[in-house]
Amino acid sequence: MNGTPRALNRILLVTIGAILLAIGALALALAVVPAAGPWWHNVAEAIQARMHALFEQTTLEGQRDSWLWIVLAVLTVLLIVGMVAWAANQGKGRTSDFAGDFGQERDGGRVLISGSVAEQALKGALAERTDLVNATVAAYKIKGEPGLRVRLHPRPGVAPYIIAEEVSELVRALDAVVGVSRPVLISMGAGARTKFVRAERVR
Repeated sequence: MNGTPRALNRILLVTIGAILLAIGALALALAVVPAAGPWWHNVAEAIQARMHALFEQTTLEGQRDSWLWIVLAVLTVLLIVGMVAWAANQGKGRTSDFAGDFGQERDGGRVLISGSVAEQALKGALAERTDLVNATVAAYKIKGEPGLRVRLHPRPGVAPYIIAEEVSELVRALDAVVGVSRPVLISMGAGARTKFVRAERVR
């Protein structure tokens, strides 16, 4: 239901993590290994000499500067645009409307039911349950149609199928109150918070 680019996020995390790990390993080697200092000094000088030669070979005619600076500026702008687009895609798919168009054909008006109404209604009902550690409800669009995503974290020892059946009853009651049936995704998981909560006896 969530349009977040998870595969891209994982690739970026792995790539950035590998780069930071390599930098950390290099810094540790320079601080601990005596032979790493002279080696890095020689490598840095070689890289600096190659970069200097490259910039001299790409100098603009009649200018003192290299056209590589223009390329680097364009790449920097593209990187910034890509980062903005990536940030805008995080959590994509949320919607503020849950149901609407009531009475539109009758009197030309329009009545909308906000997604927060459905979210708060289910959250209030789930907050009273003692067999749940945590429950979150969010409104998303599924193929252009509003729906709900319900994430549940049961307490240890609680049967998941019982919670699923009872939450499904709450969803059907919500559909009856709202007057329309919307798709609902119910997911259950066990996070760190669930594992450290004292198990309660289920009767």
